Amino acid sequence: MKKLWVDDKRTPPDDSWIWAKTYDETIAHIKTGVDIISLDHDLGEEKTGYDIAKYIEEHVVLQDMLYPDIRIHSANPVGRKNIQATIDFLNRYFEIIERINA
Repeated sequence: MKKLWVDDKRTPPDDSWIWAKTYDETIAHIKTGVDIISLDHDLGEEKTGYDIAKYIEEHVVLQDMLYPDIRIHSANPVGRKNIQATIDFLNRYFEIIERINA
């Protein structure tokens, strides 16, 4: 199981997580496949954890990647809300697809 911790400052909770500190580093890991990703919003650069969530959303909907378990550990309330909105959209998307295929 590949677990990816995305944060420019805070270290992962334990050594079972791969630590990515930037958007580009995170996307490189995502392209090889991740099972769980935990996002911080503020990465100390222009791109944020929300941009990463939007990348995942786009590629999951296009069906060129599997939907990882997305978690949020950001202390930024607005950033957390935006990332959660993306997760909520994906969950609704899959509920609709499931109903269509039922």
